[in-house]
Amino acid sequence: MADTEAGRLPVRAPERIAPAGGIADPGPLGLAAFALTTFVLSCVNAGILEVGTKSVVLGLALFYGGLAQFAAGMWEFRKDNTFGALAFTSYGAFWLAFAGILFFYKPTGATADQATHAVGVFLLGWTIFTAYMTIASLRVSGAVAAVFVFLTATFVFLTIGDLTVNENMTKVGGYLGLLTAVLAWYTSFATVTNSTWKRTVMPTWPIG
Repeated sequence: MADTEAGRLPVRAPERIAPAGGIADPGPLGLAAFALTTFVLSCVNAGILEVGTKSVVLGLALFYGGLAQFAAGMWEFRKDNTFGALAFTSYGAFWLAFAGILFFYKPTGATADQATHAVGVFLLGWTIFTAYMTIASLRVSGAVAAVFVFLTATFVFLTIGDLTVNENMTKVGGYLGLLTAVLAWYTSFATVTNSTWKRTVMPTWPIG
């Protein structure tokens, strides 16, 4: 009998599919998380929602504006994008800190005005940070720069509103925050749409 093993074709090992070399753009996630959380809080600041409903922002600030945006910042580090990494990580931490204020802060021995002034100082620091990030954003794209210009204005009015305990200034900051949220949503929408369609469907006006 012939040796059947000798006539058998060699068995080839299944080919391994190499993993993708890059990662997806985390920018649309970070922008969307920022936009929605800003939108809801700005509705409160503008007086569209009652102040008593401010706690509804807590969940968003923790999980979407906070955790998801912070994660987007970490992925921007992986993509070697210094601006995106700093922006998303910082604003993710901002929302986490804001959620901490809502959840943990209980003034002891301080008046309501003093507590409001303390929040004003907190916002002042973020105003300074956003102002210098606005300068850097001018080299990213027109859409991103617009988000930062309006975000800076939002922080300015919210800071003044809390430092001077002026509800009208806070309302102006709220409406500016709504515009900021819309611009961030547009930038997220445009970026993910252009990436999915593999061509420029919605302009972001990149600056090279």
